[in-house]
Amino acid sequence: MEGKLVTVVVVGVGVAGRVRIRDILNLEAIARKSGSPGLRIVGYVSRRSLGEIAGTRQITLPEALTSPDVQAAIISTENAAHEETVRLFLEAGKHVCVEYPLALSASAAQNLFKLADKMGRVLHIEHIELLTSQYKQLRDQVEGKTLEQGCLHFTGGPLMDFEKCGFPSFSGVSRLSWLVNLFGELEVEEATMQERREKQYFRLTAKLLTKSAGMLNWVEERGPGCTRAKRIQFQFAGGSSLEELPPATPGPEGLFLQDLHIFSSKLQAMAEGTVNVISSQAERCRILHCLELAGTIRNLCCGSPVAIERKSKTP
Repeated sequence: MEGKLVTVVVVGVGVAGRVRIRDILNLEAIARKSGSPGLRIVGYVSRRSLGEIAGTRQITLPEALTSPDVQAAIISTENAAHEETVRLFLEAGKHVCVEYPLALSASAAQNLFKLADKMGRVLHIEHIELLTSQYKQLRDQVEGKTLEQGCLHFTGGPLMDFEKCGFPSFSGVSRLSWLVNLFGELEVEEATMQERREKQYFRLTAKLLTKSAGMLNWVEERGPGCTRAKRIQFQFAGGSSLEELPPATPGPEGLFLQDLHIFSSKLQAMAEGTVNVISSQAERCRILHCLELAGTIRNLCCGSPVAIERKSKTP
């Protein structure tokens, strides 16, 4: 017997959105062949008039929000539009998968989680950086060790449209997610940003503190000529250290397809009443903690008053 396919629309068809369309079609084929639950795409939404993409028709946002044929939305718009778009689909009674960051403040994200709970809908935030083989190998190498000091330095090309992408601590929140997942909850000690807008260059530096008093530097550096790369230097109690990331090896499935499997499994668990509440709460706390860190870093860099609370959050 064929498994139930949840009908979805993709909102935003840049590079990531087009990959999403491709992967949903692949996931649908897998689900139909195996008879397992999965996703079926019924349209996409874009501000541009693009016609069909891979056999998928374009529909309007009001149609996506009101159509009973649309059960879920996958949002791949610019970061600044995430909060409003997620809210619209949740209020319309649709499940949502959205690329990180969920919103450009922890309070806005918290309100969206509350809305999802109220509506009884899945709100899944994509974090493909946690699915990479490189991260998984690094996690294994770090497990059980106590950090004394370290640095994660990311470099990449220009990213100057903060209005669309958010402040660099939000557009770079995937690196914060790495650090929180590797070393637990963090506190912001200080943060600064050097910026040369005429040269499309910035360097954000945040000094972070682990619960065991380990010091971490997180650096986001972007500008013309900056090669996209991550560099690490971790020193642990007992004298061991890590100075190179594990090699990045592609898996049998792309990262977005892996993420769609996770979204689909959450939809199935909600339908069957088998949601793992403890795991879901831990994931939500991690997401909100990273957004709180990003907000504190932004406020410190922009000169806004900020209170740094040293307290443990519920896991």
